[in-house]
Amino acid sequence: MMKFAVPVFPGSNCDHDMVNALRDILHVTADLIPATATSLAGYDAVVLPGGFSYGDYLRSGAIARFAPIMPAVIAFANAGKPVIGICNGFQVLTEAGLLPGALQANRSAKFICQDSPLRIANHETIFTMAYGSTDQISLPIAHGEGNYYCDEATLAQLRANHQIIFEYVENPNGSTANIAGITNEAGNVLGMMPHPERAVEMILGSTDGLGIFQSVIASQEEVTHA
Repeated sequence: MMKFAVPVFPGSNCDHDMVNALRDILHVTADLIPATATSLAGYDAVVLPGGFSYGDYLRSGAIARFAPIMPAVIAFANAGKPVIGICNGFQVLTEAGLLPGALQANRSAKFICQDSPLRIANHETIFTMAYGSTDQISLPIAHGEGNYYCDEATLAQLRANHQIIFEYVENPNGSTANIAGITNEAGNVLGMMPHPERAVEMILGSTDGLGIFQSVIASQEEVTHA
C-alpha cells in the first residue's frame, strides 16, 4: 500500500481534507507531517496542501519554502518521486524552485471561490493517465493569488515539453495561457491551483478529482511491479 506524506505548515487548512481523500476514499496510508520534520523516509508520495502557510506573509509560499521539511521535499522530488502541490502547495513549489513561474494576485484583485471547468492538456502523465480520453473536468478553486505567470521563454519551454497539464476553460484569475496546473520537466512534480481533494465524493458534488490520485497510485504500482 502506498504511503503519502502531507506536510502541514502553520496556516495550512486543507491538510485534513487531503488525508480524508487519500485515507478514507482511496484507502491508502496518509500521514500529516509537521513542517518541523526533516525526513520523508518511508513515503512514496508527498502532497503539499492548500491554505495560507505562515499567513501568506511577504507573499504566498515565500516563508514555507524555508521550513525545515522543505529540504526533504526537494530531495524527494529530485529523486524522481511524486510530489503534488495544491493551491498554496503550488505556490510553495514555485518559491522552492521545483516548478517554474510564479503565482500573482488574481486579475480581479479579489478572492475567488467557485467550481472551475478545466481542460486536461496532457493525459500521458503520472497525474492524469486515469482520465483516459476525458477532455474536461470541473474542480473547485479557492484563492486570492492564483494568477500563474511566466515569461515567454518559460511558456515556450512548458509547451515544448508538454508540462502544461491543466488549463482553465474560462480563465478566472488571469493566468498566463489559461494555465491551471503544470509539472516539472521530469514529470514527477505537479503544481495546480484547483482542489482535487474537494471533488472526491458525490456528496461534495463531484468525483472529478479522484483521477489525479488514482493516476499516481497506479503509476507507482507499475514501478513496484516492474
